[in-house]
Formats: sequence, C-alpha cells, structure tokens
Amino acid sequence: MFENPDRDQRCALLQRIKSIAVVGLSPNPARPSHGVSAAMRGFGYNIIPVHPAVKAVLGVKAYARLADIDVPVDLVNVFRQPEFVSGIVDECIALGFKALWLQDGVIDEAAAARARAAGILVVMDRCIYRDYKNEYLPDSAASLQQ
Repeated sequence: MFENPDRDQRCALLQRIKSIAVVGLSPNPARPSHGVSAAMRGFGYNIIPVHPAVKAVLGVKAYARLADIDVPVDLVNVFRQPEFVSGIVDECIALGFKALWLQDGVIDEAAAARARAAGILVVMDRCIYRDYKNEYLPDSAASLQQ
C-alpha cells in the first residue's frame, strides 16, 4: 500500500524546488489547478503550464507535453484524472524527473510504485498548496524569526 513521504520529507521537497510543471493547468480561474498554481507562484515558485489546448496560462507560455518543456523542472504537479497518471509517470521516467506530486483525488498506486522504483519522489492525493500553507510555511516563518 502506498504511503506518502512524511511531513519533513514533503517540507524538504518544497524547500529545494524552484520550478513546478503543472500538468492540466487550466486557464479558467474557477478551476483548482489555476488557483493553486497562482498561489504557488505567489510563494515564489516558477510555474510551467502543461496543457495542449492553450498557448499560455497565468501569463506564462504553456507546453503541450512535458517533453516539450525547454526550462528546468524540479517537480511535476498533476491535476489530471487518475486514468492519465500512468502515461504521465512514463513521461516523467523517460525525462528523468525526480519529483511528482499528484493532487487531491489523483490516485494511481501502480503508477506511483513504478515512479518510485525509477527513483522519483512521489506525493499522492495531497494538495501542494495546502501542504505549503499548513505544513511548510509555519516552519519557514519560524526559521525567519530566529
């Protein structure tokens, strides 16, 4: 059975990454992918939209596929239905990505196991924004006060 990295591992991941490729980033401000990505950009992350049907999201060039991205990617964040995860994992493995975050409700245990076997750190069925805000940000604020 899949277990997510613990809180300290997730916080360390959020600390070391700079760029997030967001698969399924919608141009619609009412969609969770849009709000979460806008918030993460506000926290200082470079957001890289991955959506084949749009040219840009959040004022940033969108890429049709992960393989098309021509800038460094530290984390792939997925806002797609679970049936698409296996193919996304295949791309991540082929491209040598090191970290994969599957948002709330995006669950594919077999694909997650395959990604881990390939050396990819996998977080599944968790919201990156909520983890940043509720788990990482309190630690960051505390370290700034010291």
